[in-house]
Amino acid sequence: MSDPALRVRPVADASQYLVLDIETIPDASVWQPPAASAGNTPPFPPPYAHQVIVVGCMLLDADYQLIELNLLPPGLPAGGCDESEILRSFSTFVESKRPSLVTYNGRSFDLPVLALRSLRCGVPMAWYYKERGVRSRFTEEGHIDLCDWLADHGASRASSLDALARLIGLPGKIGMDGSQVHGMYKEGKLEEIRNYCLADVAQTALLFLRFRLLQGVLDSNQYRIAVAGLTKSLAADERLRELTAAIDASRLLSAA
Repeated sequence: MSDPALRVRPVADASQYLVLDIETIPDASVWQPPAASAGNTPPFPPPYAHQVIVVGCMLLDADYQLIELNLLPPGLPAGGCDESEILRSFSTFVESKRPSLVTYNGRSFDLPVLALRSLRCGVPMAWYYKERGVRSRFTEEGHIDLCDWLADHGASRASSLDALARLIGLPGKIGMDGSQVHGMYKEGKLEEIRNYCLADVAQTALLFLRFRLLQGVLDSNQYRIAVAGLTKSLAADERLRELTAAIDASRLLSAA
């Protein structure tokens, strides 16, 4: 049962929050990058050319307590599965739960990629088009993109998840970053990619709680209770051992 001290109505009055992150590799069957000149970084693929290989999700209740943290589809085989199966599992999950999505740069990347890859694979995403708030930039109804909100919807320069995670006492990127995913995938290091994705999901969730403190949705005591409860749950997950060991708890829990 949730701590009574934590009970507070969130701004969007959501019953559940789904914190989301995806990992992708370039799809050479639909896009070939132009030749890069010596010393220059290869161009970033357009959204439709990002093949989804991992979807990581954390489901929180209205009191910001962990319900589940997993990869979709559940029981994902060690060698991965077909992209259409991943996309179908994700859409089915969202359709059944109808949570408010929480992402970092999801409005510009994760959700457009999921939509366009679902277009390619013939997987319905009815919830994405029926629920107007999921795509709306200026409302929390359906989707909270922390990157967009913390940059005042483009009024300020956007920061990276890595930078803001470190700002509040989280370790940020550990051991790898998104630019290394394709190379690791070719080396068969799918388990490492999955754990990396879940670490980003966990840090996005903790940044979300800090954002709720910033907004005044949670007061200092409610914030500390929520963070303590979530970090305790995360510490029990073997996949997040390196992440939770590197958290600066004193800074993360600091609240005036």
